[in-house]
Amino acid sequence: MAGLYYEELEVGAVIQHRLGRTLTETDNVLFSSLTMNTQPLHLDEAFAANTQFGKRIVNGIFTLGVVVGITVNELTAGTIVANLGYSDIRHPHPLFHGDTITVETVILNKRESRSNPDRGVVEMKHIGRNQSGDVCIEVTRAALFLKKPDAT
Repeated sequence: MAGLYYEELEVGAVIQHRLGRTLTETDNVLFSSLTMNTQPLHLDEAFAANTQFGKRIVNGIFTLGVVVGITVNELTAGTIVANLGYSDIRHPHPLFHGDTITVETVILNKRESRSNPDRGVVEMKHIGRNQSGDVCIEVTRAALFLKKPDAT
């Protein structure tokens, strides 16, 4: 599997994910429409022009999904059992149509599962930045990872 197992994740490690994603107007409008989020900041250019941002901003929940998705290939593909929760989600800087987001992950904590000896809980922080390096999203995530299968 491409993902990392519980034993391969060291507290304090920083993973720079190679994949980036340019966020488009179509992405933002489609996601907002599919989720029935009619917030004019995402859909109404005339409304958004009169806000502090001066134009539409990318939906924060879409941003969260993209950030987590970017981490899959190098972190969780085939080695995660479940996401346990998300906390401390912050959006310190908006993302706009045409911005490209990149992600780094910091491993914050880990512990063995109390109920499943072949698994462990890992707490990590994902940090998403735009092409100028501005932090646009930070999220702490807990996930249940598989341990490496026995080599015997």
